[in-house]
Amino acid sequence: MADRIDCASASPDGFNAFAGVRAAVEKSDLPKQLFNLVYLRVSQMNRSALYVDVHSRSLLELGLTVEKLGQVPVWRNAGHLFNARERSALAWAETVTRVAETGVPDSDYEAAAVEFSNKELADLTYAIALMNALNRIGMAFRSTLSGKA
Repeated sequence: MADRIDCASASPDGFNAFAGVRAAVEKSDLPKQLFNLVYLRVSQMNRSALYVDVHSRSLLELGLTVEKLGQVPVWRNAGHLFNARERSALAWAETVTRVAETGVPDSDYEAAAVEFSNKELADLTYAIALMNALNRIGMAFRSTLSGKA
């Protein structure tokens, strides 16, 4: 297959807009590890090898254990390895990522709203939407860790 474009070089304004959303999200009071758990789970669901690798590495650098990292795909069956906020964030990430299937039911929203303030839930949802978008862009242009897009 022929190389695909480097979209950041081809359209820097678009790329910078996504970077701006990420910068805004990262100003949240929510922990970086929580955002990276969500980024990882969304990327796993979307089968984005690039971002699974990026966020797995980020989580290890942030001190997540290998045991916990390995349980992210099966977090619902991992007992109390994940705390209540992590479980809630991962559940919210799954229902929002699968919006076409789930319709994001009120019960899912209410469960997330118990764990997160309005601002936290908005920031978390922006992060989920951002990672879904980045997964799609990365996969469309076959982005790799080498920076080739």
